[in-house]
Amino acid sequence: MADKAETAVTANNAEIIDLAAWLQTPIGDYLRQWEQQHLNALTADIFGFNAVQIGSPQIHALQANRMPYRWLADNRMPVEGQSELEIPQVVTQDFGELPFATQSLDLVVLPHVLEFAAEPHQVLREVERVLIPEGQVIICGFNPSSLWGMRQVAGRLTGAHFLPQDGEFIRLPRLKDWLKLLNMEVNRGHFGCYAPPCETAQWLDRFGFMEKAGDRWWPYFGAVYIVQAIKRVPGMRLIGPALQRQKLKAPRGVPVTNRIHKTD
Repeated sequence: MADKAETAVTANNAEIIDLAAWLQTPIGDYLRQWEQQHLNALTADIFGFNAVQIGSPQIHALQANRMPYRWLADNRMPVEGQSELEIPQVVTQDFGELPFATQSLDLVVLPHVLEFAAEPHQVLREVERVLIPEGQVIICGFNPSSLWGMRQVAGRLTGAHFLPQDGEFIRLPRLKDWLKLLNMEVNRGHFGCYAPPCETAQWLDRFGFMEKAGDRWWPYFGAVYIVQAIKRVPGMRLIGPALQRQKLKAPRGVPVTNRIHKTD
């Protein structure tokens, strides 16, 4: 029984290990640098008490966030020195069953989780469950409609994969539809990593100029995207402390002049 359990866990983690190894390559480092910059900008101004990053400990999604309680939820035991943030880690076998109470989290970040999940809809449903009303979710994903996506399709035919081979990459319109069904309102989004699918740092540096050009000329064809959404609850009203309002005083008429003109 123990051997079967270990085999099952290994099979479930195969795609995560593949992604982790890919993130250590030059192209993976290029992606992590771009995502880190934008995740820092997005999470710095999100306030609350509890924030969770799910998966991909190589990406420090909560680095710039200032919430007092932050966790990393992963399905592997933490490796010494893997996180520069030294935030507590929660080990969970299935991202579709998160070990957090309903409506207990202010922010959830999913860096490249949905592409490698067996049931991405269930993962999103769990995220919606644990988020408080007006809580936020940030999702990072590979864009199939990009040069990297086309290279991946060609690699599946030839066997020379460029991206992690077990990923089922999700188009942004499709992801937005999933979020809409869960009453998640998309707030912001970014595309990036416009360099061609090169495998060496030298060639990636040569195509560095394409980052600004891509933002201007073909913004929807970046290799990766980041989407930020807010959980909306229909019919909900935010109730806060009653504010003491100062009564407005009726304006007093002021005579234009004190002189009285008499007519004969």
